[in-house]
Amino acid sequence: MAQPSTVPWAAPPDPLDLGAGEVHLWRAPLEIDAGVLEKLRMTLSAEEKVRAERFRFPEGRRRFTAARGILRDVLSRYTGRTPAALEFGYHASGKPYVMGTAGPGEPEFNLSHSKEMALYAVTRARRVGVDVEHIRSHTDCDRIAERFYAAREAEALRDLPPEERGEAFFRCWTRKEAYLKARGGGLALGLSSFEVSIGAGDSDALICVRDDPAAGHRWQLADVEIGMGYAGAVAVEQRGLLLRFWDWPWLP
Repeated sequence: MAQPSTVPWAAPPDPLDLGAGEVHLWRAPLEIDAGVLEKLRMTLSAEEKVRAERFRFPEGRRRFTAARGILRDVLSRYTGRTPAALEFGYHASGKPYVMGTAGPGEPEFNLSHSKEMALYAVTRARRVGVDVEHIRSHTDCDRIAERFYAAREAEALRDLPPEERGEAFFRCWTRKEAYLKARGGGLALGLSSFEVSIGAGDSDALICVRDDPAAGHRWQLADVEIGMGYAGAVAVEQRGLLLRFWDWPWLP
């Protein structure tokens, strides 16, 4: 089982400044007070409300609504617009961006959510991706790794003691997903087309990329300690950036 987070998550300052050499990471709970959830729902676009209603179960609708509403609230802090005024476009890969913003100083962002937790990343003028996964003890890690991971990743997992394999599997998965999301190609690039390390706390987690031999010199790939029972990672296209960690505050 994952240990509690040792990352110094803190309440964001007001006003909030996003420095040129920073990446801001936000974590947020998706099971929130009904009144807060309704305030978030009111900021969603008509299209987002329709998407929420497509979820079969109320739990899925609540969590989607919370995740998108919190995204709007977070981005409003960097754009100066109200959450409801934000409009999103989508790249061919499906990755969202804020419409009506252009130029090197505009925020780039990415989001991920799993079970009851969401993770967001915001930076400027560089590609960024995040992934969070709830660590599920009954996942068939060996079978999935053999099918989808690079050969050396799967071998490294097999060499671990069984009690360490589950956390290492999700650590590897979130690192790979964060990089894929930052690249913007999604799973079309192939999980086996690049290789990451599986060790906890590795500072150079991106080992090699088949179609980009110099990627390891450009990309920063790091774990994000979400808290008990979750694995998380962030990938950003620049080395040496400062990561800052904010807890999303509930709306008044």
